[in-house]
Amino acid sequence: MNLATKDIRYNFGRFALTTVGVGMLLMVVMGMGGIYRGLIEDATLLIDRIGTDLWVVQRDTRGPFAEISRVPSSLVHRTLSVPGVQLAREFVYHTVQRERNGKPLRISVLGLSWPTDKGKWIPLTAGRHLAQSHYEMIADESLGMPLGEKITLGKETYTVVGITSSMISASGDGIGFFSVADAQAIQFDVPGEAVRLERAARESRGNRIDLTSIQPSLLDNAVRPAAELPQIPRPQASAVMVTVVPGTSVQQVADIISAWGDVSVFSRSGQRDLLLMGNVEKVKRQIGLFRILLTVIAGVIMALILYTSTLDKIHSIALLKLIGASNLTILGLILQQALLLGSLGFGVAYLLGSQMFPNFPRRVILTDYDLWQLAGIVFAISIASSLLGIWKAMKVSPNEALS
Repeated sequence: MNLATKDIRYNFGRFALTTVGVGMLLMVVMGMGGIYRGLIEDATLLIDRIGTDLWVVQRDTRGPFAEISRVPSSLVHRTLSVPGVQLAREFVYHTVQRERNGKPLRISVLGLSWPTDKGKWIPLTAGRHLAQSHYEMIADESLGMPLGEKITLGKETYTVVGITSSMISASGDGIGFFSVADAQAIQFDVPGEAVRLERAARESRGNRIDLTSIQPSLLDNAVRPAAELPQIPRPQASAVMVTVVPGTSVQQVADIISAWGDVSVFSRSGQRDLLLMGNVEKVKRQIGLFRILLTVIAGVIMALILYTSTLDKIHSIALLKLIGASNLTILGLILQQALLLGSLGFGVAYLLGSQMFPNFPRRVILTDYDLWQLAGIVFAISIASSLLGIWKAMKVSPNEALS
């Protein structure tokens, strides 16, 4: 006869409710770890999927993910001239927020260097990759945009030609893939009134300089589009991605490019470290503190439950001692209940989490390592929480059975 199971059957309702409560608490602990894993996956997703060797960004910045970076489009041709460079592509990345069906819609806009990069590396669940340099986009399914939908961004309308899955930015926004030209058009779009005011400001500035009195025709350029004025540069990219020829030293190529005075160079691993040690580091520490706090709370709750359960069985424990039961038998009664409570609570946490975590707004990734680690922690706190009840049981005198 197992005394632990007999006692649980006798108080089944209380034990079941306690198990569910502990399980929900452990589910939160489990979810905290899954959210952290999801944050890392989202933060490093693009770096891992694109797979380029080097990121060339604006000098003394940590772009294009950690902060804003601006580099001229001509940098692509400069990097291609470096010995050992196989491929160089523009990279444009920014976030926009618009309104769709009366609700806010946030899109992380990523520009593909057309025609070198048509997004063949993007895993599609429906549709196709970009087939032309303008007016097409690939959308992540989290944006809720079906295949064929048209969306107006800036002054142009774009058609969703492809759907991808799990392509999320570090901030949790779904990514929309455009050509670089379209991504820049979205980023640097200004209202027509702003364009008119800027042209009027150009003319006003021109009237204030002596050169226009000698050459009045210069003022005719004030009303021309900015793209036709040679002194106004083209829209800038966020970075340039460099792929090195196989067998060539990546560090050697990086040293050559980093010697230029206007750019900084980061390797793929260096870019990952910037994200993990910057954007994700504080979140990691905060989630870690919450996990520790919740784990301690779970241990305290289990200890109090087992202690009060032991108090309810004082007369029974005294009777067991009176008829000759050993302390080891009573110790096993409490310890088995604690381990059973922890095991069942962990099972409840896993089952509830498996059903609820997919519905969270951010990805929750449960790894085998984290699950085994949590299982070990639950085992440890189950034993530790039983000590208070065991201590109380060991102090019970057999004479209390006669009172």
